[in-house]
Amino acid sequence: MKLHELAPNPGARQERKRLGRGIGSGHGKTSGRGHKGQKSRSGGGVRPGFEGGQMPLLRRLPKRGFSNAPFKVTYEVVNVADLERFDAGTVVTPELLEETRVCKNAVKGVKILGTGELTKALTVRAHKVSASARQKIEAAGGKVEVIGEATEEVK
Repeated sequence: MKLHELAPNPGARQERKRLGRGIGSGHGKTSGRGHKGQKSRSGGGVRPGFEGGQMPLLRRLPKRGFSNAPFKVTYEVVNVADLERFDAGTVVTPELLEETRVCKNAVKGVKILGTGELTKALTVRAHKVSASARQKIEAAGGKVEVIGEATEEVK
């Protein structure tokens, strides 16, 4: 098989429906919209959830409870293997992780997880550290410092 022989499977691609093209297309005149009425007009139609004036289901149902979702703290995950790129003796901070593009919003909260191996002695400062990550960092001769909990709302 060569590059110029590549083609989609038969029937996988369908031509788009070209509306209002007159004789032969079968989609002329009203273009499949029927006659008159709100849905036949350009820009016509109703908003999502509109039930023709009847009280919509979302407003009929009782609202109860509380969601903690807006206050949820999400941590950027960094594995021990990702720390291997730093030189021995480096102090790895959330700011450094952001600068080196290991993660995007590291300043808001970082959690170090234990996937991978570490051979260099590093001082790691993070908001959270898993037990296996702590064990691997200390086994390599490094130190782990847990900095204050993430204070900002993180999404």
